Amino acid sequence: MTITEWTWLLVGLTFALYIGIAFYTKAKNTGEFYIAAKSVHPIANGMATGADWMSAASFISMAGLISFMGRDGSVYMMGWTGGYVLLALLLAPYLRKFGRFTVPDFVGERYYSDVARVVAVICTIFVSLTYVAGQMRGVGIVFSRFLEVDINTGVYIGMGIVFFYAVLGGMKGITYTQVAQYCVLIVAYLIPAIFISILITGNPVPQFGFGDTVSGSGEFLLDKLDGLNEALGFATYTNGSKSTIDVFAITLALMVGTAGLPHVIVRFFTVKRVADARKSAGWALLFIAILYTTAPAVAAFARINMIETLNETPYQQAPGWFKNWEETKLIAFEDKNGDGVMQLRGDKDLNELKIDRDIMVLANPEIAKLPNWVVALIAAGGLAAALSTAAGLMMVISTSISHDLLKKIIIKKMNDRVELLYARIAAAFAVLLAGWFGINPPGFVAQVVAFAFGLAASSFFPIIILGIFSKRVNKEGAIAGMVTGLIFTMSYIIYFKGVFIEPFASNIPENWLFGISPEGIGAIGMFLNFVVTLVVSHFTPAPPENIQHLVENIRVPKELSPGA
Repeated sequence: MTITEWTWLLVGLTFALYIGIAFYTKAKNTGEFYIAAKSVHPIANGMATGADWMSAASFISMAGLISFMGRDGSVYMMGWTGGYVLLALLLAPYLRKFGRFTVPDFVGERYYSDVARVVAVICTIFVSLTYVAGQMRGVGIVFSRFLEVDINTGVYIGMGIVFFYAVLGGMKGITYTQVAQYCVLIVAYLIPAIFISILITGNPVPQFGFGDTVSGSGEFLLDKLDGLNEALGFATYTNGSKSTIDVFAITLALMVGTAGLPHVIVRFFTVKRVADARKSAGWALLFIAILYTTAPAVAAFARINMIETLNETPYQQAPGWFKNWEETKLIAFEDKNGDGVMQLRGDKDLNELKIDRDIMVLANPEIAKLPNWVVALIAAGGLAAALSTAAGLMMVISTSISHDLLKKIIIKKMNDRVELLYARIAAAFAVLLAGWFGINPPGFVAQVVAFAFGLAASSFFPIIILGIFSKRVNKEGAIAGMVTGLIFTMSYIIYFKGVFIEPFASNIPENWLFGISPEGIGAIGMFLNFVVTLVVSHFTPAPPENIQHLVENIRVPKELSPGA
């Protein structure tokens, strides 16, 4: 069977599984639609959290970034994993005890203000839409190569699948679909990694192969990569070129942004008790670690194979995988010196190969000449990763509109049946928005996701932390802090990256504030949020006494009752 035939078979089977689960777990009320009726087992919730967490950025783009950037790309891995630990230990038990399953609901109740709730809803939608853009782009990339349709058509197909299990099943359907998607994505990620590790190092464990010697040469893998990078004019693979302050800022922004991501926070409300929330956090960390400890090895293997396969190769003799990906316009050859030989160089004036970072994981099995079924499996895994996170984000947008905006502010006497209808309409609206962003993406997958994390860091994280640990912070401070952090971070990203319009300034380090890139500016936005919130709270009235008692009550993360 050809790669396309294998892909249609495996993708078709997995899509049928997802739709079947959606029908079987159809939500019958808002409790099932929003939080799966608090009925999910901690292990299943851990898997679902892992799938929700490991988006297209983790599956498709993270190893691609590390492959191209070496040490510089590792900030994404450190930031995202560190952020999950921060969320699981510092925030999840307290938020679970508070009992409000959305971030806007927590903000609205804790800061006793509908205005604060509306600001939180706006922040949630901004963050979620920025994040979902990366997921839908990942869907389009997979479809454009492996199913031989254009990227836009691929996005439409992805929209249709997500529509079924997000709109029909709500959080209940999404949760059990994500359990299946985790199984698909982790198997799809590990099998090619194991094959390639054996081929390059002779070691069947990719994590150990990463630190092993290359078969036949006795040279350590990372030493060989350093030599290849230096010979071609790239930064040394194990050293990188980013400044220390930018590495720190990006890592911090990703960490605290992670802790403020609304689609992950809601997962801790789908279990029965606070103790189950802690257990599911531990299981999720294990399931996430399996992929995250494999990614650096996948990145190194892909880098070596790509250089040895393409560099100094005549274009007419380019391997089949290059021709296949060339049709997607995600890889291209420009013969600058007219000799017909492909030159991969660190100097942009000499480099003749344009390679999209997002293709590295997906193309890796083809570059290594693995069997067609393995190549198709990686496509199914990439789709599972992208769709699982996209569905979670769409649920967040749906819930923000139907529960936090309509029921809590506009139509307060709405009954359960009507609220469920509005929730499904809002979910359908979110699918359409996600599709638009997938067709008009503002950047490569991991970069877009980094922007989303920066926005979450600058808007939500300080407000959640202060809302839990400070009795003195009030609604005026929270509103001012969220608005300041969000506007500052978004303005900086638009100014230097031109996310939705052409950038106004050259995107070079000399022009960055304190040398911090747009991917890391969320760290500064977070500090601004903290400062503005605390200062404004100091000069305005303290929260009501009942709110201060509420804050005292949630500091001890144990349930008040068996159903807490």
